[in-house]
Amino acid sequence: MDKPKSITGKTGLRPEPMAQVKPLDIERLDMGFAELNRVLGGGLVPGTMVLLAGDPGIGKSTLLLQAAAHASGGSEKVLYISGEESVQQIKLRATRMGLGNIRAKVWAETDLEIIEQEIRDSQPLLVIVDSIQTVSSTELSSASGSVGQIRESTARLLTLAKEFHIPIIIVGHVTKEGSIAGPRVLEHMVDTVLYFEGERHYQYRILRAVKNRFGSTFEIGVFEMKNEGMIEIINPSQAFLAERPTGAPGSVVAACMEGSRPILVEIQALVSQSAFGQPRRMTTGTDVNRVNLIMAVLEKRVGLSLAYQDAYVNIVGGIKIQEPALDLAVAVAIASSLRNKPCFADLTVVGEIGLTGEVRGVPYLDKRLQEAGKLGFRHCIVPFGSGKKEKIKDIELIEVKTVSEAIEAALL
Repeated sequence: MDKPKSITGKTGLRPEPMAQVKPLDIERLDMGFAELNRVLGGGLVPGTMVLLAGDPGIGKSTLLLQAAAHASGGSEKVLYISGEESVQQIKLRATRMGLGNIRAKVWAETDLEIIEQEIRDSQPLLVIVDSIQTVSSTELSSASGSVGQIRESTARLLTLAKEFHIPIIIVGHVTKEGSIAGPRVLEHMVDTVLYFEGERHYQYRILRAVKNRFGSTFEIGVFEMKNEGMIEIINPSQAFLAERPTGAPGSVVAACMEGSRPILVEIQALVSQSAFGQPRRMTTGTDVNRVNLIMAVLEKRVGLSLAYQDAYVNIVGGIKIQEPALDLAVAVAIASSLRNKPCFADLTVVGEIGLTGEVRGVPYLDKRLQEAGKLGFRHCIVPFGSGKKEKIKDIELIEVKTVSEAIEAALL
């Protein structure tokens, strides 16, 4: 296409119809983990910049070192830059993980100008910077880790990524409030933002995309932290339900969706008489305000006496889920604990609750039911009308219109 010349002497592209734009033939880089590739949208796109954030000690460096080992293969075209560890420390960690002989290049450097020159000269297949808070430019007088230094370092690395079509992954620290340390604009500068979630006392880690220009932001990857590094969990439902007690009041299995993947999780609720004037409401893995709303519906529409009861709700395994389809399972778990009656052992529950006590439909019910069938569940409480649309072999669908019907059908 001809580039017209403007009054200032600059040239630029002319507008053209979308139908005539030729698509790019992109070959994504395999990162060695099916779970990581899933979150990235099928692999790492050349020239993209990825920001990986998470709490200290959650396993960011471990995951990236394993990814660097796979991406390097038998070549030395992967550059792992660390501003927090020496090369000897990286070697010790790699040896413990069985990666002591990888071909990837490791480098302890924090000077931005030196890093830029090395990337221009070697033009590696992949660059990993751990972490962006340690990189600083001598052209700025501010200290390393300041807002100005982080913004400048990210902008210049982004320019290199686009110029030489080199994918660059930068690691970002997370503050006590859970946001990425440094300027908020950092998230807008990069192409993909990944959060590594999980409790340090749990073995499971959740990798979640909150921004992705080359893929979906609804997918998650599940990993397990072990001495040899991160192990990807191919079947998260089975892992989350491995230690589920049978015949325990307050325990309910819910069928959830994370992106295109169905996941079965155990909802546990504990309701007890409050010893204080103001009853306590605590949740782990779900929104406490949503649980308060569900409890209000249970008291007003179902007639359960919860005004003077402490309530604790937990999603087992350290996973966080905000999906409305979790509502009915939470309500059944609370009712089960209050009445001290267990649910059927092979029962799963799915449905959204309205303020009038009705049970509303949820999307992707077929995928949820298929996942439940694989794990041996034979009964599922679903919103009324779902049975006409879905017919899953060996699973009995119990259709309910209200929360009251669901509680009566679920409890023994």
